[in-house]
Amino acid sequence: MQATSKDLRFHTKKILDAARRGEEVVITFHGKPYARIVPLDEQVKKNKQNEFCGMWKDRTDMNDVEGYVRKLRKGRSF
Repeated sequence: MQATSKDLRFHTKKILDAARRGEEVVITFHGKPYARIVPLDEQVKKNKQNEFCGMWKDRTDMNDVEGYVRKLRKGRSF
């Protein structure tokens, strides 16, 4: 699906509904492709395949996040 920037402004719900149905929406500005709206599920799948997602999952020193942050801030003096 293709929509203009004016369509996006006035028909946002319709465009988002199309993306929810799985359609890719290309937004044009002055007749040239400017942006792309894709369903969120596709983006989540791509991120899960990225090797950098979860690169700190095996760190044991961050199990207690609040304690870890307190420890980092302890050395600061204001």
